Amino acid sequence: MKPSLQLTMGQQLTMTPQLQQAIRLLQLSTLDLQQEIQEILESNPMLEAEEDNSANTASEEQYQGEQPPDFSDSPRQETTKEETEWNNEIPSELPLDSKWDDIYPSAPATPVSDEDLDPFAKNRTVDTLQDYLEWQLNMAPMSDLDRLIGLTIIESVNANGYLTTPIEDIFKTLHQQFEELELDEVMVLQHRIQQFDPVGCASHDLRECLTVQLNQLADSTDYMDIAAQLIDKHLPALGNHDYAGIMKKMKLKEEPLREALSLIQSLNPHPGSEIEQPASEYIIPDIMVRKFKNSWQVELNAEALPRLRINNNYASMVQRANSSRDNVFMKNHLQEAKWFLKNLQSRNDTLLKVARKIVEYQYDFFNQGEEAMKPLVLADIADAVGMHESTISRVTTQKYMHTPRGVYELKFFFSSHVSTAGGGECSSTAIRALIKKIVAEENSRKPLSDNKIALLLGEQGIKVARRTIAKYRESLHIPPSNERKRLV
Repeated sequence: MKPSLQLTMGQQLTMTPQLQQAIRLLQLSTLDLQQEIQEILESNPMLEAEEDNSANTASEEQYQGEQPPDFSDSPRQETTKEETEWNNEIPSELPLDSKWDDIYPSAPATPVSDEDLDPFAKNRTVDTLQDYLEWQLNMAPMSDLDRLIGLTIIESVNANGYLTTPIEDIFKTLHQQFEELELDEVMVLQHRIQQFDPVGCASHDLRECLTVQLNQLADSTDYMDIAAQLIDKHLPALGNHDYAGIMKKMKLKEEPLREALSLIQSLNPHPGSEIEQPASEYIIPDIMVRKFKNSWQVELNAEALPRLRINNNYASMVQRANSSRDNVFMKNHLQEAKWFLKNLQSRNDTLLKVARKIVEYQYDFFNQGEEAMKPLVLADIADAVGMHESTISRVTTQKYMHTPRGVYELKFFFSSHVSTAGGGECSSTAIRALIKKIVAEENSRKPLSDNKIALLLGEQGIKVARRTIAKYRESLHIPPSNERKRLV
């Protein structure tokens, strides 16, 4: 074949930098977008954030229509003798190599309070449970050897407060360094650490942890002996909620068992969780939904993002015909600033349009709750707003809506459907809400099984298999029926 030239025509989508920026802004969360805006404010001098002049406006409105107060002609109070002496002592000029403090000593420092002198007066902020236990260990009077043993034990405590290494292994490790050390000395330090705050840390298992906490209660506590027997001998049966077997073995009636169970439930099975709490995650909603005159109003959260504008001072310096290096630099940044503002406005418009359509589809949810949720997929919203499903997916990812019922991610309103007996469809979110309601209203003495819940939903015209019920129940963090049994 001889090489030849061919002319063809076709259409293709070119991912320009502006289009790439628009897509990236569309899928950013509010916190990520704030960081993106801060970065572009630092790199582009043509952009600036609009400042809140509400305080200045209020002060201007205060004297609007009237003259500001003039203190020039106001009567002056007579100068006191102390003020006269003070003014006479101030020299008109100071030496060049002197300081104010050299002539007039500074004011006395703020008096130190007892809390500043006492390091134990203020609450101490700790990072981990081990730090907190170690701080208490350092405050307790003991020998250096005992302190070393205590630190070794604390190093083996996990976040829940339990020992990850048996106390015998800790003794063997220390015995290699201190041959005169005995096991009883290590156990004494373990028992001492168990009395630290929170009580029960440095225990081997749940039985030991609950026993330590129970022994901290007053001897006159009601049903304390029964609770101690339950923890010592019948803890597995308590976990399986085998109350009938416990009453038979211990020859107890229901009332004493219920009171002893209430006492045990007041104890903390994970004492370390009181100190090492997970970090709070803050959510800034993108959309605000309010009810106004029997209709739902949807608007963007104006406080979530700063308002940007073009810096008029720098923009006025740009000259069209000038091709100097500085002028080209300002032209490029001005164009980038305009594109960024346009893409940011496009993101907000798209987000608002999609949110309004979601509220329109899920109107019954906002009035009645999750049980009235309708099935909804991305294709339904994409067809309604005239966009692609991928665009809807980007808009609804990590975007949150603040409603009178709570804060929800936009993806929460999308769910699959289950056919009903009448030929209609029911949302999986509505089914989860029904399962939660059925479990909340069940008899705690005889909890409903997954098969029974499926039959109850079938009576309402919703055909759901038992395995589906189990999957939805687990997603709601609802335990199975044998673990939901209670003596109340």
